[in-house]
Amino acid sequence: MTAPTDRAEHAVPASRPSQGPAARPGHRIRLLLGRLRIRTLRGRLIVGSLLLFTLACTIVGVATTLSLQRFLIGRLDQQLQDAKGRYAIGLEHAVEDEHFDRVKGQAVGTFGARLADGEVTQCGVVRDHGGQLALPAADRARLEALSPDGRPRTVELESLGKYRLMASHGEDRDILVTGLPMHGVDETVGRLVMVELTVFIVVLAAGGVAGATFVRLALRPLRRVAATAIHVSELPLASGEVALPARVPYTEPGTEVGQVSTAFNHMLEHVESALAQRQASEDRLRRFIADASHELRTPLASIRSHAEAARRDPGETGPRADHALRRIEAESARMGHLVDDLLLLARLDAGRPLANEPVDLTRLAIDTTSDARAAGPDHHWALDLPEDPVTVYGDEFRLHQVIGNLLTNARTHTPPGTNVTVRVAAADRDETVLLEVVDDGPGVPADLRDDVFERFVRGDGSRSRKAGGSGLGLAIVSAVVHAHGGSATLDSGPGRTHFRIRLPIGSPDEEPPG
Repeated sequence: MTAPTDRAEHAVPASRPSQGPAARPGHRIRLLLGRLRIRTLRGRLIVGSLLLFTLACTIVGVATTLSLQRFLIGRLDQQLQDAKGRYAIGLEHAVEDEHFDRVKGQAVGTFGARLADGEVTQCGVVRDHGGQLALPAADRARLEALSPDGRPRTVELESLGKYRLMASHGEDRDILVTGLPMHGVDETVGRLVMVELTVFIVVLAAGGVAGATFVRLALRPLRRVAATAIHVSELPLASGEVALPARVPYTEPGTEVGQVSTAFNHMLEHVESALAQRQASEDRLRRFIADASHELRTPLASIRSHAEAARRDPGETGPRADHALRRIEAESARMGHLVDDLLLLARLDAGRPLANEPVDLTRLAIDTTSDARAAGPDHHWALDLPEDPVTVYGDEFRLHQVIGNLLTNARTHTPPGTNVTVRVAAADRDETVLLEVVDDGPGVPADLRDDVFERFVRGDGSRSRKAGGSGLGLAIVSAVVHAHGGSATLDSGPGRTHFRIRLPIGSPDEEPPG
């Protein structure tokens, strides 16, 4: 049997490229969580648990597979050591026309070969049927490249498959090669891998369901805290009496959720106490303003009547005394208006009910604009009204006061020649009516725009005016509008001031909020 002169090199598995930091498991987990964009704590706990389960199953599977593979290969190497070239020795002493398809005591699939002078001279494999073994040139080259050091090696033979081969020196200075097939090892390891995959999938599915249930139960107290916090955040805490919701049920104080619940309940108690103190202070202030306003009305009326009576008899007063009496009468009238405004605000703050009757806003706009035109003839007044009357349900006297205050504000705080437009729009889909007062004056200063509806807020010199006001006109506008369930807003800039009043249409069967 002639051996080929060319030799093939060992088939060495290609080395894997080195893995950088981006391939680390921890980094991959963080990247995975970032790509999934899981925001809830429950989702992160479930996904994190599944990732840990998967990592643990992978580690266990790899460890058991490698351990079994090493164990089976070790047993195969021990069998090679026990065989110790007996089949190859039989080939060495065989007659040339005999092929030794069966050798007593050798397992089926045992491979044997004899190399002389570095070339394969004889080879065979134990089979259940007769037949001659012919190795291709690549397999011969692999056999001839083996080192006769008696160490087992795994070699892939094209004609036979994967074999565990061991080469050693024979008695005639030749090289004897003995091999056992690896298909049993590979089959056992592959079956173990399939079993592990099946078991791991079932374990991960059951663990995911159990983990989701456990996390949901464990986070139930935290969800109660979150629900209570959301309910508190939706309460109108800015004004009025506030009834805070029931406290969060206490859980075990030793747990983190129990500590959060306890701290949150203490915070609610402090907030409730602070709100109660604030409400009591506001109630005392309202009562004081109402009582003071009510008590001041009588002496102010008396002062005005005495001043008028003194002025009726000019013979007993001189010019200076007459001027002083005029000033007393004017200031007492101004103080009377101020007291009336304060009393009105106190009553609105106290929630006094308003009248609920049909009010024609278009007629109110016409009347108040006519009054403003008479009071400020140096301004240009205009009306923008719909064809049909616009009617709402509310307090006619207070709504008249709202429009009158807006027009008085425009007349007082804008120079002569300013264009002032009163616009009323019909009801929209939200069943609200829009009332607008627009002027092209210098505009409200930027530092006053956010506080223009507060009490005792007055314009400064940047808005020219003839006389100062009490600073309660726009506050009354806001209070009356809110008492009717509407809203008052301001949009102002250089050369334009735009007040918007939105009022619900209402109905005769309901009382206006207030």
